[in-house]
Amino acid sequence: MKSEFLQILKTRGFIHQATNLEALDNIFSTETVTAYIGFDATANSLHVGSLVQIMMLRWLQKCGHRPLVLMGGGTSKIGDPTGRDEARLLITEETIQTNIEGISKIFKKFLTFGNGTTDALMVNNDDWLKNLNYITFLRDYGRHFSVNRMLTFDSVKLRLEREQSLSLLEFNYMILQAYDFLELNKRLGCTLQMGGSDQWGNIVNGVELTRRVIAKEVFGLTSPLITTASGAKMGKTANGAIWLNEDRLSAYDYWQFWRNTEDADVGRYLRLFTEIDLNEIERLEQLSGSEINQAKKVLADAATSLAHGTEALPAIHETIAQLFEQGNSGDLSSLPNIEITSATLEGGVPILDLFVQLNLVPSKGEARRLIQGNGAKINDANLNDPQQIITPKDLNDEGMIKLSAGKKRHGIVKIG
Repeated sequence: MKSEFLQILKTRGFIHQATNLEALDNIFSTETVTAYIGFDATANSLHVGSLVQIMMLRWLQKCGHRPLVLMGGGTSKIGDPTGRDEARLLITEETIQTNIEGISKIFKKFLTFGNGTTDALMVNNDDWLKNLNYITFLRDYGRHFSVNRMLTFDSVKLRLEREQSLSLLEFNYMILQAYDFLELNKRLGCTLQMGGSDQWGNIVNGVELTRRVIAKEVFGLTSPLITTASGAKMGKTANGAIWLNEDRLSAYDYWQFWRNTEDADVGRYLRLFTEIDLNEIERLEQLSGSEINQAKKVLADAATSLAHGTEALPAIHETIAQLFEQGNSGDLSSLPNIEITSATLEGGVPILDLFVQLNLVPSKGEARRLIQGNGAKINDANLNDPQQIITPKDLNDEGMIKLSAGKKRHGIVKIG
């Protein structure tokens, strides 16, 4: 690779597939490239499953190119069928707008927005999709798509092989995504679409549609699907998705997610999810035994700084020191917490309810099994009774209740 951007992507493990990579490399070497990645607004936050794509946009801007964040305000009304066994629930325009506002907070942490030549832009495909004339759209663009070929794409083929229903509404999704690329090229000179490997078919559709309609060569590039060394989907935990917005997941829990990375994944995650120099990453990869924990802390600090700012780290480090070095003394305010009223506590609250409300476990059944397996604590004392009712007598000297699930997950119940 001649261009800085593609060199970085290759050496850090971001590249899976690309259309005409040599020509794309030449363009990156000679001009400022505008590239985009699309994100549907199906929730008010993205999770770490989107972090590879976010980092690709960040590196694009750091290398002097212009990133476009395409929000799927229009396509979210349909829902991407890729990787799903059933249709997404349809959501309202009001919910979509709320979700876009939540997601935009994430990108402001990773990208610089503005009107400069390399400043990021956030655009919404509802701007051009909502007023399409169906007959005109079919006549002008539908004729460029082969149903025979569309049936071979994984997003369609897997659903049909499993005999799962695929509606015409969902089948149209890939056509609309291809049209997005064409529109972004005409409106903003966008020449590259990036995305996860599961989007390869949709990206190729956009490349080909743009060539057929306006006779321009545009490009596609995908990143590999990220799994853990043990084969699990990266970012999926027993307690749910690892959200990027702090109102969905605390900075402390986000840090802990990275700190708990499997040993075999540390080097790969440092390359993908941090900006640490490759020479330093190679040094950290050489650590073994208990020393690998130092590399995990470096990973957790760097990844958390990007998503939550470096200002989040002192409180996290203080909490860690208090929990694991100094017992339960001091300020635990950065831990996940909930508030209950004095009247509620006087009436008694089942311990299982509190574990679920603090997101320490996904269900009461999990909380029960945790307690029965001697994995739960209250105020650092072992919990033995899953039927225990929590009352004011369980408050500690600070007027709170600390609950622990294992050695690394903790939460605080406060009286409000």
